[in-house]
Amino acid sequence: MARVLPRPRSPFAPVTPPVPRAALRRRYEEELGWPTTATGPVELLTGLRFDVLEMPADAGGAVLRRLPRTGPVALVRAGSGGKHPADRPKLFMLIAAGGAEELPGILEWLEWGALAADLTARGAGDRMPAPAFPGGPGRSYGFGSWEAAGWVRPPRPGYEAGNSLPTTGFGTGIGDVGGAPDLVRLVSAAATECHRARLRRARNAQSDRANGDQPLAFSNASRMSAGTRPRSLTL
Repeated sequence: MARVLPRPRSPFAPVTPPVPRAALRRRYEEELGWPTTATGPVELLTGLRFDVLEMPADAGGAVLRRLPRTGPVALVRAGSGGKHPADRPKLFMLIAAGGAEELPGILEWLEWGALAADLTARGAGDRMPAPAFPGGPGRSYGFGSWEAAGWVRPPRPGYEAGNSLPTTGFGTGIGDVGGAPDLVRLVSAAATECHRARLRRARNAQSDRANGDQPLAFSNASRMSAGTRPRSLTL
């Protein structure tokens, strides 16, 4: 009798099944009070309870080493792993709602301008993948089977309800009870590390210059971090 061999696994099939959508959506909405999308893959709505700073994962990792407390942080892995910017893993840092609108002005004030092109934000009307929680079963798939998201610094129930995320305004700059930095300090560190990561990638493969990105040059903000500007001007 002929032996029936198992069909080979497709290289594009996920290794583990996704987290049940209903359970993931219930955890976000009931435990954290975060609104989610009603249909399709579970996504978190930004601009209501929080906004998001988005940056390449290599730059974001350097920010996390500089700032041990930032508020919740998620990693979104792109499936192809290619050299194009859209294929690179991204880090999402949660900030107070309304912070996305302030990002362009903060970058201009720090004299980064268009040099920090890799640093963007998601706010009102946007959304982000709903990351899987550490220790939970399987994975959470955000924008389809090509991407998976997970928490690097997970949220805690009730922690984000108050003024515990990086923000600007009176009283900021020394952090809240959780030690999160104010938004200006976070953006300054993120812009500097985004530019440093771009310089490293340009030295290694010249990929960013080939794509026609902005010139590689340090701004006054990076000179602040390097200590080449007067101490009174450093953040």
